[in-house]
Amino acid sequence: MTLKTYAKTEDAIERLTPEQYRITQQSGTEAPGSGEYLAEKRRGIYVDIVSGEPLFASAAKYESGCGWPSFTRPLITDHVQELTDTSHGMTRIEVRSRDGDSHLGHVFPDGPQDQGGLRYCINSAALRFIPAEEMEAEGYGDLIDEID
Repeated sequence: MTLKTYAKTEDAIERLTPEQYRITQQSGTEAPGSGEYLAEKRRGIYVDIVSGEPLFASAAKYESGCGWPSFTRPLITDHVQELTDTSHGMTRIEVRSRDGDSHLGHVFPDGPQDQGGLRYCINSAALRFIPAEEMEAEGYGDLIDEID
């Protein structure tokens, strides 16, 4: 796997749009059905918009019908933290990027049973998609075999 280092920097935070900032830094949620990656079907990886750390592969993406991009598993488990979230009067498991400390979304136990049973429900605004044909140039070439 990749040996790069990833970090949350002041520069990266300053480049965020107001919506990206609200979601990643203030634990917000984009409106269902509004995310730019909801209908994304191309091969590639999804990285943290703040740190660039690889989070999810296109092979793990599926249409759950929930209104947000959904994945069955992280690309690199160590890059994703799962924390108890008791906001909004319920208990959920929040998903955050390890190095970017970005709020990504939540994970639920109602995903495809034949793929582990989890649904990582992720905000598009927390992600940047890198198509397979651009992965090498973007420094993620070592992960190409992981996206299928």
